Amino acid sequence: MDRLIIALPKGRLLAEALPLLARVGIEPEPELADEESRRLLFRTSRPEIELVRVRSFDVATFVAFGAAQLGIAGSDVLAEFDYSEIYAPLDLGIGHCRLAVAVPEAMRAGDDPRRWSHVSVATKYPNLTRRHFARRGVQAECIKLNGALELAPALGLCGRIVDLVATGRTLRDNGLVEVERILDVSARLAVNRAALKTRSDEINRWIARFKEATDGQAT
Repeated sequence: MDRLIIALPKGRLLAEALPLLARVGIEPEPELADEESRRLLFRTSRPEIELVRVRSFDVATFVAFGAAQLGIAGSDVLAEFDYSEIYAPLDLGIGHCRLAVAVPEAMRAGDDPRRWSHVSVATKYPNLTRRHFARRGVQAECIKLNGALELAPALGLCGRIVDLVATGRTLRDNGLVEVERILDVSARLAVNRAALKTRSDEINRWIARFKEATDGQAT
């Protein structure tokens, strides 16, 4: 049987995904949860299934180009890339957060989002950010950063950031405040459309397993 590769994101979402994998009957090697491990490919309790652990943004690319047949990806990542090759049939009920606009606390009183016409924004999500502001007729100049977004206003790079927010603690610790919500985010099951056609029975069985596990958790 051909291997079935499932792409998983590093970090907080991986920790939330591990119990879900257990409920669908996939037990990975313990090293998968070790953040210090440099390995990327892991065996599981099912000989036909292997897991790859990659950056959250790379999950969508691995699935879209067929390196992985399934993946667990945030809806933010899927919306940012908007790959036509990916089918995302299930909200997995994990990874809840939001994509939001934040500004320095000192700017908040005089910075009404309803009056913006042009904004300069640091973000990992230039496509989502531009689309969001374009819907309101606001021109957004996006400065692409992969991390340390909270430093951008403090160092004069730009006045605003767009980033994921869960508790808001990181924003507060860096003197920033959320002023606008762009998107509610959760993790989705990402499926390669070509694999769904060529391995239909197998892929659909796993979609059904994930749905059953997700529905069971919700109840």
